[in-house]
Amino acid sequence: MQAYKLRGKIDATGNLVAFEPLDMPPGDVEIIVWPVADAVKLASESKSAIPETPQTKFKTKVKAFQALFERDAVPEPLDFDDPDKQAKWEYLKEKHNL
Repeated sequence: MQAYKLRGKIDATGNLVAFEPLDMPPGDVEIIVWPVADAVKLASESKSAIPETPQTKFKTKVKAFQALFERDAVPEPLDFDDPDKQAKWEYLKEKHNL
């Protein structure tokens, strides 16, 4: 089975419109649709213009953990390279013959 990637848009009436022709035999197809990253970014920016009340992600009855769940943590970047982490991984690979 061969997959094709096309660009298109959803018009005001809700119909899917492809921007380029496709050389395929007639028949049934399965369609998977996801918005273009720029469109998602613009949509989220327009929604963020409306002020929202901050909501906590987790609720807990333990008072010691309430502050941890209320503050926003900055996620670690994917390209973060920790030399200690790498050294530990190398040690464990050697120790367990991985």
